[in-house]
Amino acid sequence: MSDRVFAAIDGSQYSESICDYAVWAAKALGAPLSFIHTLDNHSLVAEPDLTGHLGLGTREHLLEKLSDIEEQRAKVAREQGRYTLDAAKARAIEAGITDPLCLQRNGTLVETLVENEKEMRLLVLGKRGETAHQASGHLGSNLERVVREMHRPLLMVPKQFTQPKNVMMAFDGSKTARKGIEMLAKSPLFEGAACHAVIVGAETAENRSQLEWAIDVLESAGHHAEGAIRAGEVEETLRAYKQEHGIDLLVMGAYGHSRIRHLLIGSRTTAMLRNAHLPVLILR
Repeated sequence: MSDRVFAAIDGSQYSESICDYAVWAAKALGAPLSFIHTLDNHSLVAEPDLTGHLGLGTREHLLEKLSDIEEQRAKVAREQGRYTLDAAKARAIEAGITDPLCLQRNGTLVETLVENEKEMRLLVLGKRGETAHQASGHLGSNLERVVREMHRPLLMVPKQFTQPKNVMMAFDGSKTARKGIEMLAKSPLFEGAACHAVIVGAETAENRSQLEWAIDVLESAGHHAEGAIRAGEVEETLRAYKQEHGIDLLVMGAYGHSRIRHLLIGSRTTAMLRNAHLPVLILR
């Protein structure tokens, strides 16, 4: 049963924001909340090349020492993870969440999330993980892999929490995008929010018809709805619209062949998502 909001947390500077967005989503959806922390023990200590060391005894001694070091690092990582989970749980309870669940698992983040996917209604995670300071100009590799593997909506969040009031859907009339508009219209997440549908393309009769459909669906659900058709490069056009209208959450589809749906995952990672300072809800 996919009914829980899952928040993937680690020791990164995104953890508090992940917690706050997950709390907001769980309360809006009336869904239970789970925090999950993974321990990828294979990444804790790199296995050295000992072929140049003389003497079997020396090599065995070094391997024993490295095994002890790895065990200690794994223990410290587990303890740090538990502290992180405890802090997230306390923050969520203080914000009004009843009995959030904390899970700590061994394995890669992607494997762990896929194993728990059936229970997910929404997954919340940060733009980058604990090594964000080492790759400030790039998306975290875990995020890209998660988007590729998961089949649940995913909310990628920035470092600071802001409750969304102006939501923009990058719309292209595709099946995924139309589902996205319908989701925006009826989701408790966006109750009271202004919703914008933006088509990046030419002013054609087909695009105008698609936009009018989107606005009608949103208005029929009680939203203040706006829309626009704008020519130009996708990233620049959406960024400009975001700034003009104070957009604080972007909704996009993850896959497809259109220019918009190709933004997230493909042969390149786009400048828009790399530089995003607002949450992005990725639909599947």
